[in-house]
Amino acid sequence: MPPKQARKLKLPLRWISPIALVLLWQLASSTGVLSPDKLASPVTIAESAGELIADGQLGDAFAVSITRVFFGFLLGGLVGVVLGLASGLSRWGETLLDPPVQMLRTLPHLGLIPLFILWFGIGEEPKLALVASGVAFPLYLNLHAGIRQTDPGLVEAAKVLGYSRFERIVHVVLPSAVPQTLVGLRIAFGTAWLSLIVAEQINADAGLGFLINNAREFLRTDVVVVGLVVYALLGLTTDALVRLLERRVLRWQKR
Repeated sequence: MPPKQARKLKLPLRWISPIALVLLWQLASSTGVLSPDKLASPVTIAESAGELIADGQLGDAFAVSITRVFFGFLLGGLVGVVLGLASGLSRWGETLLDPPVQMLRTLPHLGLIPLFILWFGIGEEPKLALVASGVAFPLYLNLHAGIRQTDPGLVEAAKVLGYSRFERIVHVVLPSAVPQTLVGLRIAFGTAWLSLIVAEQINADAGLGFLINNAREFLRTDVVVVGLVVYALLGLTTDALVRLLERRVLRWQKR
């Protein structure tokens, strides 16, 4: 069988087990084996999702959550990239910056919530800080590693050709670090959504986390699952976007 036909056949086959699980879930709910107080049925969840979309609740919560991730990611990304460049491109930068960053990254960043609340209160700031801290370290580590793993032979060749240090960095070092940095970007997005799920449990008055918390109070497992599914879809979407960026930016590797 040609490779293209094999890939086309493989994609539908990959959906068999997820669809089977959903059907079993629905069967368990319909027969009473699975109580709606424990977990709502897929049909009920789909109906609740439609209602939340129709009355605008899901759209409003989505807008708030995506805004938090955007600004938290922007802040954490800026910190991670600046520190990664400073540490990766300079021996002095590595000596001064890498030890404290490595110490801080070993701390479970979700455990910093009480400290962030003490520092920033219970408004938006601790939520953004939590997302930013989850983003900064993966970007820093992968950018730093990508720079340090640049082929010395390429750097030396550029030096022989008369490239200045700045030109060597721009034309050799940074392009060599792109693949590893994109890996860090994918990890950072995943951590950003994980951080947001936890952050929106901190006295939130809007967002997907607020929607889920309200649903928990009224034992609405259908709404809880809707919120979790939206979180998952957002994570998958951002990961797919980075993978698309990878394919476009790294086309030269396939030549």
